[in-house]
Amino acid sequence: MTFPTSPSTEIFPTRSAMGAASARHFLAQVRQVLTVKPLCRVIFGCAPSQNEFFHHLVAETKSTPELWPQIEVFHMDDYVGLNEEHPQSFRHYLRLHLLDHVKVGNFHPIRGEAASATAEAARYAALLGAAPIDVIGMGLGENCHIAFNDPPVADFADPVLAKVVTMDEVCRQQQVNDGCFPDLPSVPSRAITITIPVFAQAGSLVCTVPGPRKAQAVRDALTAPVGPACPGTILQVHPHAALFLDRDSAARLEPRTNTAR
Repeated sequence: MTFPTSPSTEIFPTRSAMGAASARHFLAQVRQVLTVKPLCRVIFGCAPSQNEFFHHLVAETKSTPELWPQIEVFHMDDYVGLNEEHPQSFRHYLRLHLLDHVKVGNFHPIRGEAASATAEAARYAALLGAAPIDVIGMGLGENCHIAFNDPPVADFADPVLAKVVTMDEVCRQQQVNDGCFPDLPSVPSRAITITIPVFAQAGSLVCTVPGPRKAQAVRDALTAPVGPACPGTILQVHPHAALFLDRDSAARLEPRTNTAR
């Protein structure tokens, strides 16, 4: 199996060890940015796959709370029609796992309940485009989606930074598989998402992917041709991408002694 030179890939024996390593790497990227800029702009993915990452991210900075006021936070997506109090909104997830524990410099929510989802996407795109995004903490979907850019309609040359999308059935089923919704009809069909160019233009990508249901997506992200059939292949061409896996998500990769732990 031939692997690209990017992303750097590390495999850990447990989800906790994976999350600890990805959190340390994320914070190292943030601190590097803050040596040359007064504010670091970051984007977070919100999903159960990121639980260990957020747990260790908060734990790692308990002794340095002064770091967070220098961080401006965005999130990747949210469901059209859900308000921030809805337990399945990604704003609710981010508050539960991060924002209730640290005081950030600023947080920019995607307002899924906005009267016009299209106008809300345009508003968010303007915020994203106001200055460079420095670090993105992300996952990878079962169908290789990143944010809610599903194959094969993800656009690597998208002219906008955020848009309204209709999620495909595999993506929606993943939300059920993750325990976020009881059944497929309960999962919203539309969302507001950041687009592929946001990932491409970011300073660095920190991708945390645990679990056996992600094993094929991980293999595809590392070996498939770069393009919309597997949006996660953006990792192959980003100059500063790091991929953190557990044994289950790495199960379909051939062993590489320089990455296994």
